[in-house]
Amino acid sequence: MSLGQFAYANNSNRFLAAPALAAQRFAVAGVPFDGAVTNRPGARFGPQEIRRASLMLCDGLHPLFEVTPLGHLGDAGDLRLPNASPLEEVRSQIREQATALMARHHCVFLGGDHSVTLALLRAAKAQHGELALVHFDAHCDTWQDHFGEPSGHGTWTYEAIQEDLVSPQHTVQIGLRSSGERAAREYVQDQGGLIFTARQLRGLDGGGLQPVIDAVLQRLGQRPCYLTLDIDCLDPAFAPGTGTPEPGGLSSSQVLTLLESLAGLNMVGMDCVEVAPAYDHAELTSNVAATLVWTYLCGQIAKCF
Repeated sequence: MSLGQFAYANNSNRFLAAPALAAQRFAVAGVPFDGAVTNRPGARFGPQEIRRASLMLCDGLHPLFEVTPLGHLGDAGDLRLPNASPLEEVRSQIREQATALMARHHCVFLGGDHSVTLALLRAAKAQHGELALVHFDAHCDTWQDHFGEPSGHGTWTYEAIQEDLVSPQHTVQIGLRSSGERAAREYVQDQGGLIFTARQLRGLDGGGLQPVIDAVLQRLGQRPCYLTLDIDCLDPAFAPGTGTPEPGGLSSSQVLTLLESLAGLNMVGMDCVEVAPAYDHAELTSNVAATLVWTYLCGQIAKCF
């Protein structure tokens, strides 16, 4: 292990201290944008903190999948984005840069607020066709406007379904629990998709989650699938560093079990969003975000062998 791969000797701001992206099959890229938040800003600083926390994983060898991303992963750095432009201009820039990356690599994107996912889905659909979607979140993100604004980090799921980026029947939401009108809360289910609320998942872990896992695997099959993980799907006890925390959420153990068990889906990409380091405590949020991203990568790399 070379100097700079320890968390306290940080001479690299790349995920797992992986090399800069070249021809590796898997890529990590940051999306440092938080111009569409409705509460606390700061998620633009999430990518660098998730990378820093990832250095704690050292050689990156996963105890279940028995693989490491190192040797298969490159870090593309952060997308170059305007920070004072209209949202659609920012999304256009994200889509253009993500399309180029997705054409050559299996990508994980580090956000950033959740508004960036719409642009990433546009890029993914161009590459893979209509997508299945696994969406971890405290919030449904199916509002039709944001307090009068037409689009934001809480509208992207509605927009993705309206644009036919994702199949509503193959959309699964996990961890929902925030306040909101029924039309928004139940929108995905009304369109034929699946919702597993945090209330439904209370007390379930390990083998207790198997019915949920089986339902998702059966519903999505081997359709190209995109996974988006809003860190606020976790209870604030596990991830306080986020802009819109919601008590009563999932545990890190639950989310890890689900990620490990859903690795066999035909995943084509992932994002982890809404990590806002300014509100973190003891680096809890960045550490769990790095572990969740690492778990996803290991699950996908394991399928290559």
